[in-house]
Amino acid sequence: MNGMGLRLRREPATGRREAPADGAAVDAAWHVLEAANELGDEATVAACRRLIDSSLNGTVADQADMQLVTDYFR
Repeated sequence: MNGMGLRLRREPATGRREAPADGAAVDAAWHVLEAANELGDEATVAACRRLIDSSLNGTVADQADMQLVTDYFR
């Protein structure tokens, strides 16, 4: 677990994916989305939208998107 309380998920060796991002990760993505919109950071806005969409669809978010959201305010 990192400083923001987000758990990053890895794909197990079997190739199966784990559960979608938890609520804290999605909440963080909304906060980062707001900041990125204000700063005009299009790449981060797109990553946040993908993370939020994956949560709404019940799929697993991309590891790179999770890492970007996690590290955004550092």
